[in-house]
Amino acid sequence: MKFKSFKTQLAFFALVTITVSSCKKESKIEKPNILYIMSDDHTSQAIGAYGKRLARLNPTPTIDRLAEEGVLLENTFCTNSICTPSRASIMTGQFGQVNGVVDLSGRLAPENQYLPIEIKKQGYETAMVGKWHLKHAPEAYDYYNVLPGQGDYFNPTLYSKEGGEKKEIRFEEDLVREVNATKYEGHSSDVITDITLDWLKNKRDKSKPFFLMHHFKAPHDFFEFAPRYKDYLEDVEIPEPSNMWYNGNNGSIATKGENNSLMDTIGSSIGHRNVIRNMGMHMEIDPNIPDPEYKKLAYQEYLKRYLRCVKGVDDNVKRIFDYLAAEGIMDNTIIIYTGDQGFMLGEHDYIDKRWMYEESHRMPFLVRYPKTIKAGSRTDAMINNTDFAPTMIEMAGGTVPDYMQGSSFKSILETGKEPEDWKQETYYRYWMHMAHKHNNPAHFGIRTKDYKLIFFYGRDYKTDRNTKAQKWAHNPESMSDFITPVAWEFYDLKKDPEEMDNRYNDPIYASTISDLKNRLKTLRNEVKEDDSKYPQIQAVIDEHWD
Repeated sequence: MKFKSFKTQLAFFALVTITVSSCKKESKIEKPNILYIMSDDHTSQAIGAYGKRLARLNPTPTIDRLAEEGVLLENTFCTNSICTPSRASIMTGQFGQVNGVVDLSGRLAPENQYLPIEIKKQGYETAMVGKWHLKHAPEAYDYYNVLPGQGDYFNPTLYSKEGGEKKEIRFEEDLVREVNATKYEGHSSDVITDITLDWLKNKRDKSKPFFLMHHFKAPHDFFEFAPRYKDYLEDVEIPEPSNMWYNGNNGSIATKGENNSLMDTIGSSIGHRNVIRNMGMHMEIDPNIPDPEYKKLAYQEYLKRYLRCVKGVDDNVKRIFDYLAAEGIMDNTIIIYTGDQGFMLGEHDYIDKRWMYEESHRMPFLVRYPKTIKAGSRTDAMINNTDFAPTMIEMAGGTVPDYMQGSSFKSILETGKEPEDWKQETYYRYWMHMAHKHNNPAHFGIRTKDYKLIFFYGRDYKTDRNTKAQKWAHNPESMSDFITPVAWEFYDLKKDPEEMDNRYNDPIYASTISDLKNRLKTLRNEVKEDDSKYPQIQAVIDEHWD
């Protein structure tokens, strides 16, 4: 083509430049938004789509939409069932010994907040709202407005990059920071959603795709629900887990003590069993009422308060969905829903989390993105929370960095098929030996699709003062110094999905257990779980491995 003049050529060049530049901009916007919603202690038993005993109560109609219109993951597990370490693994794609966060006192510096750092490289605007719980501020995000520590259920204070009033807050004994704090009125689930919606409507750069992590405080204990839910489930009898009453051959001397001598001490309970911490105490049930009535009353009140918090979460998720639909961006947003770990709702007569038992170990995980994920699909692929960051990075168009230990399961979400080299086991470790009056012994283990092997080593990693005799005066302040019995537990999950029968000493399973121990040893090396730093623990491992 021959141009008649320099001006004509210039005009043509300008038109091409504008067109190309416009296409580039549009292409950027067309990247999917990513909305990651996480609730604190929201376990899969309390999500209708998982079909557990509470499903008939229809506790989560909005969250269930993600399963109906997307994919539900059946085998997602945490690497440590406690808030701070789980969140650190999600943020870093790394196990606790690598990212340095193994218990509730752990902290994550801005330079190690890898997930938003990597997502930003793909042109995303990043935001974090709600419960953060990693001590240092989430400075790697473009925007944040988060609870200091655990935060309050009612009229919570949150802090952000700017605005509010300067306030000194102690995040740990040796970490006091001045932050920009603002006190809000209302229930935390409503407040956190108000802040998220304000950011979506008024504060974000709408020329960019967004990556938003929206973290509820609920339904963490002590289950303070918004007043509007006080009548929800009031006249309903909540179904009980059968093993709340009869625990069969679950556990070992590590969880019960010799001749059941630690039954009143280890593992906080629903009823009177645990004299240090039980749910009846928290639900203010008259302690003079004996079991089983005390236990029944405590369970019903516990579950109703918990599910009222869940109802508040579900209703607020609907508010976010309604906004996305009204803006026409629902189908261009990858929506993920999960909890930061599982939670015991009376199973085995336990409350709280920490255990490697199924209800505590398992995380809910549901994803909706109709452009690539088939509605109503499911997968039983083995996933753990170090895999979350790699997956979101790849879904954002990035490449998983070598320093992350987890793997992307993007292709599994989209095809329902596991790659040939996909993991067939997951590693778990709970470090906080006999902490916080829940008194769970420290342990680690391996889970496959069919089996679970747990090693309770019964020592605290922070001290070599574990010299106390296995009897004591019920002084909860000194529990981390208390040695508990060492034991292995093994469960055949195909035959015994509720983990009612510890078959570790059954010769029928000897070769299976031997194979699992070899795999566990290899897995510990792969994830860099080296106990050479903790000689009091390594000595126990060496002595009791076989």
